[in-house]
Amino acid sequence: MQVGVRREQRAGERRVAATPETVLQLRALGLDVAVESNAGAGAGYADAAFAAAGASIVPELIAESLDVLLHVRPLEPETAAGLRPGTVSIGFASPASELPGVRALAAAGVTSFALELVPRISRAQSMDALSSQSLVSGYRAVLEAALRYPRFFPLYMTAAGTIPPARVLVLGAGVAGLQAIGTAKRLGARVSANDIRAASADEVASMGGTFIHLDLDTRTADPSAEGSGGYARELGEDRAKRQRALLAPHVAAADVLITTAAIPGRAAPLLVTTEMVAGMRAGSVVVDLAAESGGNVEGVIAGRDLQIPVDGGSVTLVGLQDAASAMPSDASRLFAKNVANLLALMTADGKVVPDFDDEVVAASCLTHGGSVRHAATAEALEAFK
Repeated sequence: MQVGVRREQRAGERRVAATPETVLQLRALGLDVAVESNAGAGAGYADAAFAAAGASIVPELIAESLDVLLHVRPLEPETAAGLRPGTVSIGFASPASELPGVRALAAAGVTSFALELVPRISRAQSMDALSSQSLVSGYRAVLEAALRYPRFFPLYMTAAGTIPPARVLVLGAGVAGLQAIGTAKRLGARVSANDIRAASADEVASMGGTFIHLDLDTRTADPSAEGSGGYARELGEDRAKRQRALLAPHVAAADVLITTAAIPGRAAPLLVTTEMVAGMRAGSVVVDLAAESGGNVEGVIAGRDLQIPVDGGSVTLVGLQDAASAMPSDASRLFAKNVANLLALMTADGKVVPDFDDEVVAASCLTHGGSVRHAATAEALEAFK
């Protein structure tokens, strides 16, 4: 069976859905692999390396000849429409925001697997691309903050005086948040963090951060903030307002604020208002990792740095975009393994035959046989009409 690896079309996207290492893995499964020329160039993987691993290098993938298409970003509707019925696609699909593409996949009879839908269970950890890319993003967020912060992160004691460490506050203690905590600690900052899930306190401590406990008054609300798949559940408006009020003094005391809270398939929750940012000191930096899904910080613009006026200067608000793509080599290495491991789960004797009795396969399938299998996306498509 023929597996195709596409050259990503979105401007600024430098990742690739396979590496020479995973080509070897797929070849060992009995699959033939075709890689579009320069598909890995942005991530540092040359055509020659793919060829040495056994892949065919082609100027352009021919949709009619593919049995499987591997990609990073969601497929454009026209690309999906060009695939023949029964083709398997694996990659990010952003089903909540890319409904025309989902509709095109279903109409074309493509069996598509969305990596956002891979369940967060133990046996699927090696296929969890959201986690692997969040790891990269959390690391990158701290580097972006450090480059813009006009002072040191670590404590320095010198003959000329003592320079105190930067105070970093991380909101959201998922994979990205925990990686941000660990990276900021390694750079020498004093780090604190908050997450609405109480169970996150131990994880924050394990990374060297100080957990900020907030009394959100759960007397009239469900005290559990744990959503499905290990993600946080969005708070009701009353509790969200109280959360922001309780966070305000911690935000004001921070030199660097990194926000990472996201809920798959939904707009990012608002954690920080413009008024809260205006309470920070001049020179402070805010990095919003959720900018592409609406942002945790009021007024953030994905892909832009904004200067928020405060007494004595301004606060830099960074709407981080394509964070994982900014570190394409390692991001691709992790992503490609996630993709290859999911494909391996569906491959036997050189044939890709998804077993929908398998909970991982069933949960991650977006479209199959002309219909949308993911219930929430199917409902959204009905409303989208």
